[in-house]
Amino acid sequence: MAAPTGGTAAAHHTEHRIEVAAPVDTVYGLVADVTGWPRVFGPTVHAEQLELDGRTERIRLWATANGAVKTWISRRELDPAAHRVAFRQEVSQSPVASMGGEWILEALPGGRTSVLLTHDYTAVDDVPDAEQWIAQAVDRNSTAELAALRGAAEGAAEGLELTFADTVEIDGPAEAVREFLYRAEEWEKRLPHVSRVVLREDTPGLQHLEMDTTAKDGSTHTTASVRVALADGRLVYKQLVLPPLLDLHLGCWTLTPTPRGTVDATSEHTIRINPERLALLGEGTTVADAKAYVRTALGTNSTATLRHAKAYAEGTARD
Repeated sequence: MAAPTGGTAAAHHTEHRIEVAAPVDTVYGLVADVTGWPRVFGPTVHAEQLELDGRTERIRLWATANGAVKTWISRRELDPAAHRVAFRQEVSQSPVASMGGEWILEALPGGRTSVLLTHDYTAVDDVPDAEQWIAQAVDRNSTAELAALRGAAEGAAEGLELTFADTVEIDGPAEAVREFLYRAEEWEKRLPHVSRVVLREDTPGLQHLEMDTTAKDGSTHTTASVRVALADGRLVYKQLVLPPLLDLHLGCWTLTPTPRGTVDATSEHTIRINPERLALLGEGTTVADAKAYVRTALGTNSTATLRHAKAYAEGTARD
């Protein structure tokens, strides 16, 4: 639908539904806990709760839409008794002029739940094809999010996830460590386990990173990630192109000052095993085996990165 003349964009309303074989309180908990969304919803790269006042919440999201990464702040009204969550973007990002909607959950017989996700939006009226772009993004993301919500609520990922971290103490300036981690375009020269890097940063603090890495067993993996530099100094990322063995990989680089005047540099990972790909590691491989393999592979590379960051930062301090 084209926007009417006179500069006023047309308002649009969409509805997406799904039925989930899980109790309504379980499903509501997944919708209400926005900090867990990157684990549940594929399009969500990172989510933070900015404020919580009773049932009113302000959140910031970073998510993919039609292949682009967008970020915005929303206000949500949580109603656990009615199992509803209403949301409204405070400041939208072009080509979206305004966006809001509601999660409406209804308990069904047999411990099942009906989920209705609505959106209402307007487009920036001077951006070509804005309405079509938004319609495609809303439909694609809503369909993917509802399917992922059903999988999470029904326990599809149960026993498949693992979170772990590695820390290296660095006697050098945190700024130098942060610069080493942030400037991933230099990793091909700085890190022996990285053989190729393509980095794009169209928006300051928001990076698209594609790279080839070599695992301890000599295998090479191509991954693509979105990385977000947060105001508190953390660098978080989500892999959008994953190794075949994984369904999910979230990461976070954190720098913490110590009482000794040094810096603890930590690499944290949250991964989820793809159970249909266990045979890649050999016949009879279990989920526990796959977790141990991934833990070793990612931990080895992360620790190597941190040790090279340590050498760089401590060399900077000496210079």
